[in-house]
Amino acid sequence: MRIRILWPAGQATAELRSTPTTEKLWAVLPIDSTARTWGEEVYFDAGVSLPREPDAAQVVDPGTVAFWMDGDSLALPFGPTPISRDGECRLASPCNLLGALDGDPGVLRTVRDGDAIRVERA
Repeated sequence: MRIRILWPAGQATAELRSTPTTEKLWAVLPIDSTARTWGEEVYFDAGVSLPREPDAAQVVDPGTVAFWMDGDSLALPFGPTPISRDGECRLASPCNLLGALDGDPGVLRTVRDGDAIRVERA
């Protein structure tokens, strides 16, 4: 499954693996939301509430596509957050791991807090 994420200054694509969270997210696409930023992470409401999966993780690689259960949001980290240690990508709490962005996740630096953001099937 491939998705496209669009915002006023850019876009990115991602490959998603098959998980229960991904399947439910896929069913509700497209999603139109408002971007929020937290350090070097973009997150936004996904319009669904889902349970934690067994492989949920808090420390992830830059460019991971994750689902943050505590905020019912997609989380897209591209660098350190305010709670990171030694430059890691540390999410606010464990998140379901859905896939990874294609290419350089630094493209997310152009997302501004409050930007309109859209996720659609690619």
